[in-house]
Amino acid sequence: PPNKKETCRLPSPHRFHTETVGEGIVMKKRERRQEETGSQWINAMCELLKGGVLAGVVTIAALLLCAVLVSVGAVREQWLEGAVLACCVVGAMAGGLYAVRRLYGRTLLTGAGVGMILFLLLLTAGLLAYDTASVEQGGAGILCACLCGGTISGIFGRRPKKKRRR
Repeated sequence: PPNKKETCRLPSPHRFHTETVGEGIVMKKRERRQEETGSQWINAMCELLKGGVLAGVVTIAALLLCAVLVSVGAVREQWLEGAVLACCVVGAMAGGLYAVRRLYGRTLLTGAGVGMILFLLLLTAGLLAYDTASVEQGGAGILCACLCGGTISGIFGRRPKKKRRR
């Protein structure tokens, strides 16, 4: 028959439909199978958590570097409050860039999500170490630093849009 439709089952997420248009003319159309919404949600959360863990590791490494610089005498202890906030921004930017590159779309929300995960990780570590955490102890500044670092990575980490051909 001239308009016979066949579906090739391949192990990849792509399916090809072949249509016989006329005598000896076969067209292949590629359709992309949509993943289930639940699996997309889980994949996105896993990438956000990976970005948050990377942000935590980078933040801890930067804080360790700051501690070494203070012990050597290269940095004064008075500057540590600003250095802690800067380390939070750098860590959130690193984790945010990772997550933004791995996920498509909604880059600003992705970066802010990584910043929030970093803040929650730091808050949890503070609670485990000191048995208390409050806003008066610098929590608001750390929250702002984490969110700013994440949103900066969301702004600068997005892929450029393709130019339309005319």
